[in-house]
Parts: sequence; C-alpha cells; structure tokens
Amino acid sequence: MQNPTGFCLYPVMPATDVHQHLWPEGFVAELSRRTAPPRLYRSAGEWTLRLHGEPAQRFDLAAHDPVARSLALEGEGLERALVCLSCPLGVESLPREEAEPLLAAFDAGVRELGAPFGLWGAVELEEPDPADVDARLDAGSVGISIPAGALVTRRGLERGAPLLRRLEARDAPLLVHPGPSPWHPMPWTEPSAPSWWPALTGYVTQMHEAWFAWAAWGRVAHPRLRVLWAMLAGGAPLHAERLAARGGPGVHDPLCYYDVSSYGPRAIDAMARVVGIEPLVYGTDRPVVEPARLDVLGGAAYEAITTANPSRLVAGRAAVAA
Repeated sequence: MQNPTGFCLYPVMPATDVHQHLWPEGFVAELSRRTAPPRLYRSAGEWTLRLHGEPAQRFDLAAHDPVARSLALEGEGLERALVCLSCPLGVESLPREEAEPLLAAFDAGVRELGAPFGLWGAVELEEPDPADVDARLDAGSVGISIPAGALVTRRGLERGAPLLRRLEARDAPLLVHPGPSPWHPMPWTEPSAPSWWPALTGYVTQMHEAWFAWAAWGRVAHPRLRVLWAMLAGGAPLHAERLAARGGPGVHDPLCYYDVSSYGPRAIDAMARVVGIEPLVYGTDRPVVEPARLDVLGGAAYEAITTANPSRLVAGRAAVAA
C-alpha cells in the first residue's frame, strides 16, 4: 500500500488475535514423556498438568484442536491468530538439552498447521544465544516471546540483552508473557491455593515488575524495539499518577503495545484513557480464558484493536522508500 508521497505504508494484516495458545500433538507428546515439571500425565482417566510452583491442574486436550480453534476464530470474524508458547510452563528456563526438544516440537507443530495460525517463536534462556532468535525468525515467526520473570530486574534485562538486541536489529517485536526465568524463579504457590491464584498474584506481579523495569532500564538500552505486553501489562500503566508522584517517567511509549487478553470493556477503557487506543491490540489467551465481548467499544475502536494496531505492531519500520 502506498501514499501520494511514494512511501510504503504499514501493510494491513487481517483481523488478528495476537495472543493464543495451541499445543501441537508433537509438543504434547514431548511434555508427556517428562517425569519432572513441566509435565503432562494421565491420572484417573484425565490429563493433568504439573508446573513448578503452581497447583496441579486438569488439562483438556480437546481445547487444543486446531480445527475447532479455526472455527472459533472465524466465528469471531477474525482471520488470523498468533500462537505463543505458554511461558508459565517454564520451558525456556530449562537446561538447553531439556528445552530444545520441547521448543522444536512446538515451533514445528504450529508452523505445520499453516493458516490461519502465525507464530511467536520461543528460545532457551539459560544461555541466551542470538542465533536462536535468527533461527525462529528465519523459519517464519513474527517475533519472540520471553517470560516476564526474565525481565523484572536490571540484571535480567542485561542477561537477556543479546536476544533483545537481535530482535531490535531484525525489526521484529518482543512479546512479554507471564512466566519464570532461570535467574528469577517463580515463588512457590501455597499448595492449597485455588487454580486461579497464580494468574491473579504471581502473573500480575511479574508483568508489573517487568513493565517498570522496562521503563527504568529497558527502553534506554533498546530504543527501537517494539514490545507487546500480555494482559495489559497487568494494568501497570494505570499507575501513571503514582509513578509521576514518585518522580518516575511518563507512561507514553509509542513502541509499547498491550494485548487485552483476560480483560473486558471497563479495564480496556481505563487503559485507553491512559495510553490511548493506538497501543491496544486484540488478544484472547485462548484456550485459557474465553474472550470478553468487545463490540460494545464501538466499531472504530474494535477495528483499531483487531486490525490497524496489530499491523503496526508486526510490520515495524515498513515505511521505506518505494
């Protein structure tokens, strides 16, 4: 697409859900072979998922059926879904010899599905290697996901910097998603906690800490890196007034985007009043949660969140001389 000045504008993506989880058969098989978390095992006729630091939870294989997922996407009027690894699994934090079979199975499995699914690549973090970023991007990933726990401190950002610099050089976006890291393990959850407990405590805390670490040190170090924050960064930008009162930076960052997964119109409206509508993108976190009805936001806002804003997130510096 061109404008009268002769410069290419951002290519417009189809209406997109930028944040889904879909576990291919090969990835499920790799998890079920493991004897230590993260692992899947069959118990009392049901599949159970065991993670480090979280209550055991029932796992529904049917929720990861790609045909049913495609139909659900179509039913929402969407044409594309970007699938990411479930970072709370902690796969990225495993030693390379354990992580690689899982990462390879996930990456290959999602790519084999083809349309309407796109892919956020994932890489091993214990020994960050920029070549892993190149391999995922060259294979077709739109960007790379990194667990928020890896980025909650200045030291964490420095350890992950080789990966972030390579993303920046490749003009590809980063997805920050709740999850642990090798150098900042997730605290253990109370064993009797309900299944929703980690999502409302540790996950939100990780996103808050990573967002504020990015504001303090990350953006200065990576001035051109586009960052997508899952789950509205846990609402971190909504603390703008408190941040200003304590002498912190402003929350406006034109290269930060926020997916609306697990939130509804009230939270999205509050976020838009702080950061504007342009950084907000449609993400659902399927099949973990069912998406809220967002048509109440109005046609223009919905179009921006599902189409225009994801296009800018993924396209990057697409405005080049024709």
